[in-house]
Amino acid sequence: MSQIYLDNNATTRVDPEVFDAMRPLFMDQFGNPSSKHEFGAAAGVAVQKARQQLQALIGAAFEDEIAFTSGGTESDNAAILAGLEAMPRRTEIVTSMVEHPAVLALCAHVETTRDVKVHRIPVDRQGRLDVVAYKAALTPNVAVVSIMWANNETGTIFPLVELAELAKEVGALFHTDAVQAVGKLPMDLKSTAIDMVSLSGHKLHGPKGIGALYIKRGVHFGSLIKGGHQERNRRAGTENTPGIVGLGKAAELALKFIDEQSTRIKSLRDRLETGLLQSIPNAFVTGDLEQRLPNTSTIAFENIESDGMLLLLNREGIACSSGSACSCGSQELSHVLRAMNIPHTAAQGAIRFSLSRDNDEKDVDRVLEVMPGLVEMLRAPSPIFNGYGDGI
Repeated sequence: MSQIYLDNNATTRVDPEVFDAMRPLFMDQFGNPSSKHEFGAAAGVAVQKARQQLQALIGAAFEDEIAFTSGGTESDNAAILAGLEAMPRRTEIVTSMVEHPAVLALCAHVETTRDVKVHRIPVDRQGRLDVVAYKAALTPNVAVVSIMWANNETGTIFPLVELAELAKEVGALFHTDAVQAVGKLPMDLKSTAIDMVSLSGHKLHGPKGIGALYIKRGVHFGSLIKGGHQERNRRAGTENTPGIVGLGKAAELALKFIDEQSTRIKSLRDRLETGLLQSIPNAFVTGDLEQRLPNTSTIAFENIESDGMLLLLNREGIACSSGSACSCGSQELSHVLRAMNIPHTAAQGAIRFSLSRDNDEKDVDRVLEVMPGLVEMLRAPSPIFNGYGDGI
């Protein structure tokens, strides 16, 4: 049985070219980039090249605006805490109700452990930010705003350029978790008012355990991790050189294939959605159908349990998810779908399909072949019960 992977918002396969680029950094160019000899110099050159590759992908003005981290969670935490530290007289944060747990958990933590007020801006039924409520929350007491670029569950894209400019009007720093957007959407950060951007390598066919934080020149940034002087005093610790090189190569490839995201991959996603909605009644796509990541589709199937559907799909060799992989094991409904006021009977049956450049029409056709029967099976009355409630 062939395996079909449609959970690329959770993680992606490392591209073979990325793996090949990393290999020498383990065996040949293994030096510490901070060392003053040829081994260190070779590693340092590799790190610099990776920084330039990432700069090109996100449209940063300067390569030194990029600090490498362990991933999106560290970048999110570092950005928000640095924002609070940079403006100690300001004691408020503005975020949304549908952020990744890396943002929401930190906001909840500082709210209970510090004298910090958190404004959580609601969204509408399509997952679109309530801009009126956002504007009302922006006051001179706000230190940092953290709004995701695109939602990891529905793919809904927020109007980041406008939101950042509004934050600047009250002097607040603006951070965005762009983990799902980087590599899928064209970016030109140098032309925006965005101060900090988080990203993660394993979301764009790079390795796990490596990420980056874009920090616009002039933004005061206090290091979350204390120690040496690495990353221009913004992140102590010996650089993960193989991971950095892998992220750089992944960024180079993402820029090369970025047009494919909005054409071939989007076409595959639309083919999948159309086929499923035509063949399965009582189902609908969640999120903003116009402003959405080209690879992401979360479909709510009424009157089924998503866990049961994922198990059946897995038996068919199809991997997808019910939402954020960082919330797996939770028995609660998705906080994103709850914030969107999706009815319980539909939210409990939501399935996220997230495609990548590794997918093709055969993958989509296989899902369209098996899904209708699986949904019908899950919706059918259980044969365990005979209608009298005695289970016989």
